[in-house]
Amino acid sequence: DPFSRKELAKGVKKFGEEAKVAIRNIRRDTVDFIKKTEKNKMISEDDSKYYQAETQKVTDKLVKEVDAMISRKEKDLVEM
Repeated sequence: DPFSRKELAKGVKKFGEEAKVAIRNIRRDTVDFIKKTEKNKMISEDDSKYYQAETQKVTDKLVKEVDAMISRKEKDLVEM
């Protein structure tokens, strides 16, 4: 039934968006921790910038993977 596949595709997209929000929340918490650690003089400013950049790279990679999974699953549902 095309209607149910359409609804499933919407659900997949919603689930994917929730996953991306969760990933971004983890990034925010991680960056906050890095900044606090720098402020408390436990790491240097250079290290802080490096770790923040690495955190962003991982975040971007994971968001891209989630987008790819959403696209793949939506395509699967349409082709059924």
